[in-house]
Amino acid sequence: MVNTAKQFIAFILLSFIATVSLAQNDLVFPIQEGAVSDWKYVSDRVMGGVSEGNVYLEKDGDTSFARLTGDVSTRNNGGFIQLRSAVSLFKKPKMFQLIHDANKGGQELQGVRLNVRGNGETYHVMIRTYFTWRPSDYYYHTFKAGPDWSQVEMPFSAFKRSTSKTSKLDINDIRDFGIVAYGRDFKSDVSVSEVSFYF
Repeated sequence: MVNTAKQFIAFILLSFIATVSLAQNDLVFPIQEGAVSDWKYVSDRVMGGVSEGNVYLEKDGDTSFARLTGDVSTRNNGGFIQLRSAVSLFKKPKMFQLIHDANKGGQELQGVRLNVRGNGETYHVMIRTYFTWRPSDYYYHTFKAGPDWSQVEMPFSAFKRSTSKTSKLDINDIRDFGIVAYGRDFKSDVSVSEVSFYF
C-alpha cells in the first residue's frame, strides 16, 4: 500500500513536471507596453462603415491588457472593430516570426489560447493567411468573454473558413491575427492580457 501511494505521488509529480515543461514551450505573447506597437486598432471605417471604437492599454494590478471598446454597427455594409497584428512589407512582428519557425522536433502548433474578460458578448479570432487576400476570406473561431479573467482555448482544427473553400488553416501561412467584435449591432467591451500558441 505504501509503495502504491509512493508510485501515485511520483506519477503526479512526473505529470506536473511534464505539464510545466510543455507549458514553457508554448509561444506566449503578453499584451504589455513593450509589445503594443505590434498591435493596432482597425474598424470597418476603412471600407465605408460607421462602427466606432478604440483600444486602450490598461492595468489590473500587475496585469497589463488591451481593451477593445466601442459600438459595432452593420450600417453601410460595416460591422466590425478589431485589435490586429499583421505582417507587412516592412515589418514582421516577433509573434509571426516565432509562429513561422515553431516546428520543434516534428511537433506542430495545435491552437491559440487567450486570457480574456468582457461584457458577456461573443467575439471572434480572425486569421488571414498568405492565400486569403480578399477582406471576406478568413479563418475564424468564436469565444465568449465574461466578467472574470478566463482562458479560452481554440484548436486550429476547429477554425472555419468564411468562404465556401474548405482548405485547412496552415499555421505556417498566418500573416494576420485579429481579435474582433463583429457581425451585428452591439457594444463591444473585451480585454485581452495574453495571446499564446500551444503545441
